[in-house]
Amino acid sequence: MNDALIYSTLHAAMNSRYRGHDTRDWQVWRDRHFYESAAAIPHEADKAMIHRAKGNVEGLGERQHLVHLIAGNVDQAMLDDIGRLHRLERLELEWPMLAENLSPLSQLSRLRFLSINSPRKVTDFAMLAAMPNLRTLMIENAKHLASIDWLAGAHHLQVIGIEGAIDTKQTLASLSPLAGLAGLEAFLGTSLRLLDGDLMPLASCPNLRFLGIARVAKKPEFDRLRAARPDVTCTWFDDSMWLKAGLRPASPAVFSGGTIRLISRRGR
Repeated sequence: MNDALIYSTLHAAMNSRYRGHDTRDWQVWRDRHFYESAAAIPHEADKAMIHRAKGNVEGLGERQHLVHLIAGNVDQAMLDDIGRLHRLERLELEWPMLAENLSPLSQLSRLRFLSINSPRKVTDFAMLAAMPNLRTLMIENAKHLASIDWLAGAHHLQVIGIEGAIDTKQTLASLSPLAGLAGLEAFLGTSLRLLDGDLMPLASCPNLRFLGIARVAKKPEFDRLRAARPDVTCTWFDDSMWLKAGLRPASPAVFSGGTIRLISRRGR
């Protein structure tokens, strides 16, 4: 990947950073790290992408050098094998995620980044909050996730994403379990419906810097949060976002070496 990525806005740059998109180029992964079967993954490989098909994931748990794995169509047997990959630091469980029990993930003591897309059968997510080295947790389109009470006290998490899909909103009762989370820097909630419409639990998160969320509350509630936390970046803090005229033009942003900065259009 390039050392510097150009974005249209600061919000876009921060969104990419906190989602981990700035360190994962899909084209590079398809060209260099995609494998038709677990048997084809070199034993020394530290990155791999695989989609389960009939009989093609046997031996995945033996690829002990894997640090970053992107896996699709994961059933329970495959997740059990993934739980044996003790060097994993980043795991992306892509659609569809068919396993019912997430307990094998508790064995991944080095895991720092976990995303789960459409865990339609999972009913208990609580063990994820007990993974002490986890820093980013993204859950998308979870059929049985209506409350995040289990995230209360998860001060080690820096990024939390609870999101719906393009055609399905994820409904949450409240954000109150996130109140006061000391490590939280970003909350992501696209295609999210918030039943109580209360954003103020986020105001008490001392290190919060970014909200990438849907219009989950009325404008006065966003205004209240903006007044309490003017240091937070959120598109809904911009009054022009609420006008039918659309978005206000913004300068491009550059993300490079862990720093995000805006650059002027002048002279370009």
